[in-house]
Amino acid sequence: MRIDADRLWRRLHDLAAFTEPDQPWTRRAFSVSFQQGRDWLRQQFEAAGLQTRMDSAGNLIGRLEGSVPGLPPLATGSHSDTVPHGGRFDGVLGVLAGLEAVQSIRESGLRLRHPLEVIDFLGEEPSDHGVSCIGSRACAGHLDAGMLALRDGAGESLAAAMARIGARPGELGPALRPPGSLAAFVELHIEQGPVLEARQLPIGVVTNIVGIRRYTVTVAGRADHAGTTPMHLRQDALVGAAEVIAQAQRLAASHGDGPPYVVATVGRLALTPNAANSVPGHVSMTLEVRSDAPAVLDGFVHAVMAASADALNRLRVTADVALLTRTEPVACDPRVMAAIEAAAARLQLGSMRLPSGAGHDAMHLAEAGPVGMVFVPCRDGRSHCPEEWIEPDQAAAGTAVLAQALVALDGA
Repeated sequence: MRIDADRLWRRLHDLAAFTEPDQPWTRRAFSVSFQQGRDWLRQQFEAAGLQTRMDSAGNLIGRLEGSVPGLPPLATGSHSDTVPHGGRFDGVLGVLAGLEAVQSIRESGLRLRHPLEVIDFLGEEPSDHGVSCIGSRACAGHLDAGMLALRDGAGESLAAAMARIGARPGELGPALRPPGSLAAFVELHIEQGPVLEARQLPIGVVTNIVGIRRYTVTVAGRADHAGTTPMHLRQDALVGAAEVIAQAQRLAASHGDGPPYVVATVGRLALTPNAANSVPGHVSMTLEVRSDAPAVLDGFVHAVMAASADALNRLRVTADVALLTRTEPVACDPRVMAAIEAAAARLQLGSMRLPSGAGHDAMHLAEAGPVGMVFVPCRDGRSHCPEEWIEPDQAAAGTAVLAQALVALDGA
């Protein structure tokens, strides 16, 4: 079995070309460039000999049948959407490496017992509706009616956006991938951190994926004229929001390097009136906390708001918190981890075990069957930025390990 490294590298750049012209590399879920990329992906799946379909959650799936009828599939894949001004490899590498691995297995003449599936999950990055992992969340039955009703800045609901690209959100409810429906799921991804590069190792074997809580925090004050309202009479919602942000940073930083692993971010704010000469009267922001400790995840926002209470009272503003999304920490399956390590050793590639501080579609597939992840280094550990980069040989090495691991899991 031979990986076609040139074909993989060419496809990576072909898919990256579907981007907003003035915002490389941007391919937001539900956008025109996203749909164009999806159309191209479908053509590539079919050219590789895979049967394609879109499930009711909008996941694009390519399938190669196995030799034993009725066995659950071995699956791989990731996502093709990006954050604004993101990179060319986050998510995309996992989809196209999965395609290359399955195509290489097919071209070698090897027919596995299990079916092989390559999945491009819908909307892994936080969408403009505030929900991440849309397609994989639905696989676990965790995309609920409240999430489907959320609206983006243009007023379109998530359900309407999904229907627009060919999904069937009205059919969603129970898990699309119930327990036992996958033989295994293996996702290849760039590390999005500096560890592998610093240790000069080509392969990472992921041990666990952090859990994530996202909250909408709404701070309400009073809008006033910025020139005529004395400072002591203001009810500045943005100053109140700044207090909450500072407390979130302090609390997360207090955990140091762990254990447990804890990071917190406020990465999105909307304020009104949002004018240079007006005191902000209302702020809505998204607070995210990530940790491998469920107790920290559940208690973090309450601790932040308690620490902010006195300052908010002095400012005479109020704050409300609403849970947006909830994702639990996930441990990778020991059998899948062992298959990845054995594949790396067979290919004479050094590896190490490490956790993932980023969320991935694999988290939501863990209820359907055993999951694991392969990491490859990225330059300076950077991701979610235009400078995100890997070398062709790094992409090929990770893909070769992925293919070997799938073959090994087929016989396990």
